[in-house]
Amino acid sequence: MTKPADVSTKRLISLAPNNLARWVTQIPDIVAGEILNPEFQWITRQSDVLIRVESPQYREFLLLNEVQLRYKSTLPRRIRSYAALAEEKYNLLVYPVLINILKNSDTTIPTQYASSIAGLQARQDYRVINLWEIDVNVAFQQQLTSLLPFVPILKGGEDESTIREALQIIRTENQLEELETVLAFFATFVIDSALVQEIMRWDMTVLRESPWYKEILREGELSGEARGKEQGRQEQALSNIETMLRVKFGSDGLQLMPQIAQISDLETLNEIIQNILTVNTIEELQQTL
Repeated sequence: MTKPADVSTKRLISLAPNNLARWVTQIPDIVAGEILNPEFQWITRQSDVLIRVESPQYREFLLLNEVQLRYKSTLPRRIRSYAALAEEKYNLLVYPVLINILKNSDTTIPTQYASSIAGLQARQDYRVINLWEIDVNVAFQQQLTSLLPFVPILKGGEDESTIREALQIIRTENQLEELETVLAFFATFVIDSALVQEIMRWDMTVLRESPWYKEILREGELSGEARGKEQGRQEQALSNIETMLRVKFGSDGLQLMPQIAQISDLETLNEIIQNILTVNTIEELQQTL
C-alpha cells in the first residue's frame, strides 16, 4: 500500500512535542503548548516551527525549531531575524534551535550570529543539533517519535535491524503511518534501494512525491542559479544525479557515475535527471546514456 509522502516538519514535531522540547532544550520539566503560526508579514518559511512552551524556572517562552536538510551559510542571519520577529510579535523570549539532517562535507557549523558596525555589535546564540552526531538509541530510549524517520542517518542507525525496529514502531501506531515514507527515503542513503523496497513495500512513485526529495532537487537548482556559471550548474547537476542514483538504485547506481561525469553538456545532464525519474532499472538508464 502506498503511504502518504507529504510529511511536513510541523507534523513531525507535533507528534510528541513535550519529549522533543525537552530534548532540544535540555530542560527536563518543560511543557509544550500551542504550535504558533510561523508566518510574519515580510517572511514565511516552511522549515520553521514555533512552539509556545513553559517551565517552572523560565516560565513562558518560545521554542523556535529551524529544520534544514543541509546547513547553509545564510542560516545564522535567518535565525537571528526570525527570532527577533517572533519575540516582537508574541512579546516572549525565544530559544532558537537549528536541526541539520544531512552532513554537508566538513563544514564548520557556527552556534551564533554576530555582526558589528561602528562599535555597535549584534549577536544571536542558538543551539545546533546535527542528526548524524546523535546516537540512534536516543530516539528509542527517550521516545522521540519525531526522530524515528531519521533513524538511518543517526549515529549507529545505518544497520538494517535498527531500521526495521524503527519501522515496527511506526507501523504499530496508526498516527505514525505517514512517517514510513520519510523513513524509507532516508534509509536509501545507507542501505540498498532494493532492500528498502523489500522491507517497506515502497516504490519510486512515492519518493518523487516526497518533499524531502524535492528539496534536494530545489537545492541543486538554487545553487546553480547562485553560482551563475555554466560550470557551476554542471557540477550541481552531477551532484544531483549522484544523489538520485544512490537513492533509487543504491551502490549499483553509482557505478554509472564515471561514465556520466564525462558529460559536460548541461542539457544532456538535465535529460539524465529526468530519465532517472522515469526508468525502472539500471539497464534501462544505461540504454539512454
